Amino acid sequence: MDEERSYTVFAGERRITTADRATMLRETKAYLDGDDPKPVLIFEDQTGKQVDFDFRGTTEEVLARADAAGSRRQGPGRPKLGVVAREVTLLPRHWDWLERQPSGASAALRRLVDEARKREPHAEQTRRALEAASTFMWSMAGNLPGFQEASRALFARDRGRFDRLIDGWPEDIRDHLKRLVEEPFRVDGEGAGAEVESAGD
Repeated sequence: MDEERSYTVFAGERRITTADRATMLRETKAYLDGDDPKPVLIFEDQTGKQVDFDFRGTTEEVLARADAAGSRRQGPGRPKLGVVAREVTLLPRHWDWLERQPSGASAALRRLVDEARKREPHAEQTRRALEAASTFMWSMAGNLPGFQEASRALFARDRGRFDRLIDGWPEDIRDHLKRLVEEPFRVDGEGAGAEVESAGD
């Protein structure tokens, strides 16, 4: 859902904002309406991918278009909750169990998915976050010195080497990358520590 996502906007090497979608749109619109703005690139932090928004008109029009586009992507359902209707194929015993749930089949499935996400292994969380950082790196730092070595250090999960290699990069790009990798490196370290403790047992 959009409220769980954050976006970062760059104009050249300068970071304009990092915020939820609505705040990002307001701040980016204000920047673009200011004196001598540069073209902007907008990144979804959870994937590292570039995303586009239509900034024509007033701030209210920009927000309304973004909300309408989000509702169209969600399709049938309850747009305020971000519900998406898709086909699910289950065996008869699965449907029987779901139909016995007091909250209904859809609510039961959502609860099961949320519980599974909370139990998601450290390795999978880390992999997705590092891929997001890598995607951002390719867009904003692909031509910077040491990029290939930094990319290898990222996927080798060598935080010290990674930090040293990007230390000379433009400040906003460097600092944003460090923010993107902070959590995966922390989670990865905790997961490794848990494995060592388990092996000791």
